[in-house]
Amino acid sequence: MTSIEQLYKDFGVLADAKDKAGEHEEAYLSILNGVNGGSSEKRLASQFMARFFKYFPQLSERAIDAQLDLCEDEDVAIRKQAIKDLVTLCKSNPEHVPRISDVLTQLLQSEDSNELSLVTSSLLNLFSFDAKGTFQGIFSQILNGEDTLREKAIKFLQNKVKQIPEEIMTKEVEEFVLEESKKVLVDVTGDEFLAFMQMLSVLKCCQTVLGRQQLVELITEQADMESVDGEFSSTDVDCVDKLLQCTKQGLPFFSKNVHSTKFVAYFCDKVLPKLSETASPDDDDTDYRLELVKVFAEMSTTCGDMENLSERLEKLYDCLLEYMPLPPLTEDGENTPESEQPKLEFSYVESLMFAFHQIARKEPQFLTGEENAERLKDFRLRLQYFARGIQVYIKQLRMALQGKTGEALKTEESKLKVTALKITNNINVLIKDLFHNPPSYKAVISLSWKPVQKAPTAIPTSPAGQKRGAQGDGDVAAKKSHSHTDRVLYHPPGGKFSEKAGTFTQNRGRGRGGFRGRGGRNRNWRGRY
Repeated sequence: MTSIEQLYKDFGVLADAKDKAGEHEEAYLSILNGVNGGSSEKRLASQFMARFFKYFPQLSERAIDAQLDLCEDEDVAIRKQAIKDLVTLCKSNPEHVPRISDVLTQLLQSEDSNELSLVTSSLLNLFSFDAKGTFQGIFSQILNGEDTLREKAIKFLQNKVKQIPEEIMTKEVEEFVLEESKKVLVDVTGDEFLAFMQMLSVLKCCQTVLGRQQLVELITEQADMESVDGEFSSTDVDCVDKLLQCTKQGLPFFSKNVHSTKFVAYFCDKVLPKLSETASPDDDDTDYRLELVKVFAEMSTTCGDMENLSERLEKLYDCLLEYMPLPPLTEDGENTPESEQPKLEFSYVESLMFAFHQIARKEPQFLTGEENAERLKDFRLRLQYFARGIQVYIKQLRMALQGKTGEALKTEESKLKVTALKITNNINVLIKDLFHNPPSYKAVISLSWKPVQKAPTAIPTSPAGQKRGAQGDGDVAAKKSHSHTDRVLYHPPGGKFSEKAGTFTQNRGRGRGGFRGRGGRNRNWRGRY
């Protein structure tokens, strides 16, 4: 065992030799033996080993092993010194970065906050020596390490990649990260998938058209939409959640150059026909049906040319009609009592009508073709019925919000009414466009849950009887009212909307759903059991 005095003597020999330190192998071996001493000897040995490591390549394996032994010492002070010196080993010998990165990644499991902070900073320092090699060590543990370690390593990437300087994150390094991430995404849980998408989205290579397209393809693969057995199990909450979260992850990447066509087609074929039977979780008040039609509405704006457009448009149209009833009449032609009239779910109608308005413009003959005359007649009746209820409801909402400013608009009741006004105004604008002869697709609205550029301090009032609606959205129970119509006395139908109608949760992972594992550990969307 080497004493403190001997360690300093050996240090002196090597320091005095300067560039010829490599000629004094015996002194370095003496320092290596210092790891078997007491606390002070171990800490000194750690520093001296790292200091002169580059002069003894023939002893590199032995020196690294000795350093790793110190990283496992029971004394936290010794471990911290050894962790700090691991980085020094790589300063002049970057070829060891992958191995040291692998070791430091394992040390992310430390329960000591100070030690963990040192491990994190040491890992970040390695990037300046060899960024690709550092990522190689981290991904090695993500792919092969135990579950707890894997979780820590993924969290590190999620939180720290964005902190790495641009000059270090070269194109080659980013492409390496993307390729390694693809390997991991073969078998991930829901939370892991969301973490990787968050990490990848900040890479420069993923902000180009080609990069965004690659991310969309990754999301498509995770959503399992193109597999032979890629059926949508509407009654399986996990399956619904997986599709919902995948689609939300794709929304930021869709554009005029990166189309959402595959998602839109899948929704038309698999989701909308089963929307009414789609399950929602029992442990909270999330309405998955409403969330699905919202994301569908958003991605409808970036849908490109779609095969079997008429068939898919018909499925969307049929789904929309489920929420747009015909005017109910009694046998003698009178309006049915208000209590028996259908409830209008404005939140669903806003999303579905918006999507129809976006996609139908690609196939105007769907409504205007001679063979579709009866369809257009039926649709106009439904639009007219809905419009009448909307007009009365908009008037009631404006009256309720009249003169309210500042704090008065911040109450839950006022927020609900403002949201309802937005939704109903949006529907009103779309109805006017579709009611044109022939139907028009020129109106532009902002969906109710999308962020508002500048919120008004007060809600302007409209003259009594005014029917023109500005842009907006909504859903609540409409109250009694009367209006002249050509179908005897008209009682506006009751309206209904979700209190969450004006919100849209982005990038929210419930840890549900089954992300497919094609081998490996077969991780589940809920997490590992």
